[in-house]
Amino acid sequence: MSRPVLSTHVLDTSSGTPAVGLFVELYKKRGDAWTLWHSTATSGDGRVQFPFSMESMAAGTYKLNFNVEDYYKKTEKTTLYPFVEIVFNTVEGAHYHIPLLLSPYGYTTYRGS
Repeated sequence: MSRPVLSTHVLDTSSGTPAVGLFVELYKKRGDAWTLWHSTATSGDGRVQFPFSMESMAAGTYKLNFNVEDYYKKTEKTTLYPFVEIVFNTVEGAHYHIPLLLSPYGYTTYRGS
């Protein structure tokens, strides 16, 4: 099985568990505008593997939008961030894993493998 071109994994560091059911949207930049490409929610292990092939996901600028506020409302916590956006550039033929380490008052991300 080939690995996905784009994936993400969200960990809730305030609880030490995967962020299950967190709504995520993927946008592609076209000119000066963002076009919604895909929307989904994280799985039971906090992951999303986007259904794109190397051919369908061309090089460009993309944005992951994580709906943090709604996730924390479900867990009865408040958060400083209503959403987190991660903007990144891609090149053809590469795999991108964009993890998000999340807490109600902070977050970090990096390019994973």
